[in-house]
Amino acid sequence: MSTVVVTRLIDAPVAAVWQVFTDLHRRREWLTAVTRVEVRSPGPFDAGTVWRETRGMADGGEVTEEFRVRECEVPERFVVTSPGIGADYRMTYSFVPVISGRHRGGTMVTVKQEGAPTAPAGRILALIFGGLAAETAEGALRRDLDDLAAVA
Repeated sequence: MSTVVVTRLIDAPVAAVWQVFTDLHRRREWLTAVTRVEVRSPGPFDAGTVWRETRGMADGGEVTEEFRVRECEVPERFVVTSPGIGADYRMTYSFVPVISGRHRGGTMVTVKQEGAPTAPAGRILALIFGGLAAETAEGALRRDLDDLAAVA
C-alpha cells in the first residue's frame, strides 16, 4: 500500500471551504484538471454520494474515475473510495479551523490518499513505479488544493 499526505492552509473559514469542495455540480468550474463531472446520486453531499470525474492527463489523454463517499462528518471530514485499474484508492479529507495566529479563521485542509494494488499486475507495477506514482498523486492533490484555495 502506498500513502500520500498533502496539507494546505486556506484563508477562508471551514464552512466556506467545505461548501466549495463538496458542491459536486460546480467542481469543473474551479478544478483546473477536471474536464467533466457526472453526479450519479441525488441529494446533498453525504455518505453514499457517488460521482464520476474526468481529468486531463499530462500526456494529453483523459482518465475517468468514480468516487463514492464512504464516511461524512459535516464540515470536518469525509472519506471517498475509488476503484482504479489494478489498485483501489481511499482518500480522507479533513478540514480543521485555524484558531490562533495570523491565519486565524482559516482552514487547514489535509488529504491522505492510500492506494492498494488489487491484482498481481498492480502489485508489480506498484513495486516498479511506486515512487513515481506517489509523486504524481501528490502533485495532483497539491494542484487541487491550490485550486480550492484560489476559489474559497
